[in-house]
This record gives sequence, C-alpha cells and structure tokens, in this order.
Amino acid sequence: MSEKPADALYGVGWSTVKKLPEPVATALGRRIADVAWKRRGKGVLRLESNYARVVPDASARRLAELSRAGMRSYMRYWMESFRLPAWSEQRIRGGFAPEGLHHLTDGLASDRGVVLALPHMANWDLAGAWVTTRLGVPFTTVVERLKPESLYDRFVAYREGLGMEVLPHTGGSAFGTLARRLREGGLVCLVADRDLSASGVEVKFFGEAAKMPAGPAILAARTGALLLPVTLWYDASPVMRGRVHPPIEIPTTGTRAEQAAAMTQELADVFAAGIAEHPQDWHMLQRLWLADLEPRPGGAADADDSSGTEKR
Repeated sequence: MSEKPADALYGVGWSTVKKLPEPVATALGRRIADVAWKRRGKGVLRLESNYARVVPDASARRLAELSRAGMRSYMRYWMESFRLPAWSEQRIRGGFAPEGLHHLTDGLASDRGVVLALPHMANWDLAGAWVTTRLGVPFTTVVERLKPESLYDRFVAYREGLGMEVLPHTGGSAFGTLARRLREGGLVCLVADRDLSASGVEVKFFGEAAKMPAGPAILAARTGALLLPVTLWYDASPVMRGRVHPPIEIPTTGTRAEQAAAMTQELADVFAAGIAEHPQDWHMLQRLWLADLEPRPGGAADADDSSGTEKR
C-alpha cells in the first residue's frame, strides 16, 4: 500500500469506525477479515506459514481454519483500536481481565522499575489503556517510525491519547530515556517478539532459529528492573484475557551480552508457550524465522514482509 492511501485509510478508521455501535464494528471487522482471508494474499499466506511452525502437526484444513480465526482476531484488534479513543473509562476498565497481576503491582511497589514484554497477541493497546486507566500507572513505550510522517504522527497521537509516553524506535535516544524511567521506578512496555533492528538476539523459537530484540533484557539487566513477560488472548466475550508471567531473573554469571541472550531465550520460551495455547491470537503476518528471511544487498537479512510495513 502506498503512503498517502495508507494514511487516508487509517484516518478513516479512526474518524469513522469509532462512531459505530460496538456490535456493528464487530460485525464489520469479521466481514473484512473473511474477505481478506478468502483472497489468500501474501499476509494471509505468511500468517498460515507461521502457524505451521506453531502447530507442526496441523493438517492443511486445520491451518486454514487457524488463519481464518487469526485474521478475525487481527481485525478485532483493529476495530477495537479504532474505537478505543471513544471508549469510556468504565468500558476500558471492564475490557481486560489479566491473571497474575500481582507480579506487576508488587514490582511497581518495590520501586525497582518494571519492563513488560509482549508478543504481537490480541490487543496490547487495550492492555496499555487498561494499565493507565484501571491502575492509574503511566508508562513509556517505543513505536516504529512509519512513512509517511503523518501516519507516524497519527499513531503517536493515538497512543499518547491513551496515556502512553511514546518514543520513536529510531534516533538513538530511546534506550537512555527508557533506562531513566526504570531507574525512577517507572514502567516500560515493549512488544518484543520481532526484531526490527537486524541486531537482535538469536533464539530458538518453536524449534527453529529466529531473532528477537535484546532491549527488554538489556534494560532489565542494566537497571535492575523486573522483566515480566505478558501474553494476551481473546475468547468469545467482549473482554480480552491476559497473563502477567513471573519475572525473568537476571543470571548471576556471564557477560552482559550472555545475560541478555539467556534472558531473551527465556522470554521467547514464555512467548512460545502462550502462543501455542492461543495461536489464532498471534498476529504475525511478517517473516520471523531466519530460514524465511530474504537476504538484503550486502548480506543482511530482510525482516520485513512484502505485504507491507508493520504498523503495530
């Protein structure tokens, strides 16, 4: 999708979909998902290919069912996201039901700082809005700098409107700001199952090599903050479910690089377990595993799928 139509499309979503009654928006999202699934475009095929690694014994029919459910889950994310700015505080407070919340609240009470690390599951924007609204806790996050700039500005304004401090992924200053927030006892939330920097840590993920960002582990190791994995999923209700997992401990031996690698592998293992339980809610429409990445000129791997730039 070219830059100007993409910006216009998202603008229509935020200006129009948020005005629809919730049942109408839900039905519209499902209809769009089913049309996209039937067209069998590159994104749907990539999603299905990724699910084949998550559920390796699945038949072709089962993978097709999963990809259809995955597209419906993905469009539920977008319909919710377009409507979130219009949700009441009461609707946000009742829209998410996490398990293991004490890991987060105890961590924040300790003033150590907390890093929440999530995969691309369900709706992390809703989880973030719930944290700022229900818990009353602000947090800092990082987003990919998108083109055109106006589209990036839309995403920043949207997330800032939900109570988040938003930093650009590029520019070099994000890490220092995140570390300062953690040393002040604050909260940092990062989506961490796909490396956008081409300098991530290699991990085993569902038995194959992939790269994931080292940032969450490095931040925790350098600041002493807690590193808490979080997984999210949907059920048939309007309420999103989730789990805050126990903290990933900092190894007592090894170099900083070795500590970060071990912690990132443990994070990947927790993500894998959560994704295996709810594969249809993992919205990975891009290449992830090293075996799937196309080499760039000069030998670097291309992490972006030809289906378009990731907007989350």
